Amino acid sequence: MPQCGMKHVADKAVSNLFRPCVRYNAHMPRRILVVDDDKQIVRLLQTYLQDAGFAVLTAYDGENALHILRRERPDLMVLDIQLPERDGWEITRLARADERLAAIPILMLTARVQDTDKILGLELGADDYLTKPFNPREVVARVRAILRRTQNPAPAPHILASGELRLDLDQHRLVLAGEPVELTPTEFALLKTFMENPGHAFTRSELIERAMGYVYEGLDRTLDSHIKNLRKKIEVGASAPRCIETVFGVGYRFRGETAE
Repeated sequence: MPQCGMKHVADKAVSNLFRPCVRYNAHMPRRILVVDDDKQIVRLLQTYLQDAGFAVLTAYDGENALHILRRERPDLMVLDIQLPERDGWEITRLARADERLAAIPILMLTARVQDTDKILGLELGADDYLTKPFNPREVVARVRAILRRTQNPAPAPHILASGELRLDLDQHRLVLAGEPVELTPTEFALLKTFMENPGHAFTRSELIERAMGYVYEGLDRTLDSHIKNLRKKIEVGASAPRCIETVFGVGYRFRGETAE
């Protein structure tokens, strides 16, 4: 599959390097970038994702993945951690620090099974995490769930407000005390769920289903990591949170405030 940004000799081809990539409209397939140094895994995921109606970009090392990510700006990236050139941690950090790439969802797919690795990936900004070996059908299901919660447009202009928080559902933007705050797609979905239901004590299962789009056993630690990251961004003191409260024995509750 040809990729944007390759060097060519002809003047016309060279000029193409400086044209913006064409963005897909609503009638064109969502584009998924699959990054793994195991070509067999890449081929397997490519087959299942294409059968599910997605267009698939591929990369086998971190440097090429970063190049494709910047050039193509896919709708979602499935990312291995242990890669040559640049590892998945570094790619995630760079993506989340770049305002042009920060909203691209990332599903980490890795052989690392330790909880500390999962939590690190989520704290860096990954939206979901699957360990190898995996069922490719589950990868497709999670890709669909992530895209549903992050890229479905709001039906009408809608801003949720609480205290100094302003969550713009159309622009997918959070403003806190007049300053923009960068959120990952999952953090945005969680905050939206909270702000739409102030005072409601959500169980972890409810939050996983509503904000993450599916129910899967063992995601409690994943959810807690996302909540921890979100608190760091919106709470004055995350050690004594005021907005997102822990309801012991239940889950979490958002304490809404009247916008001033």
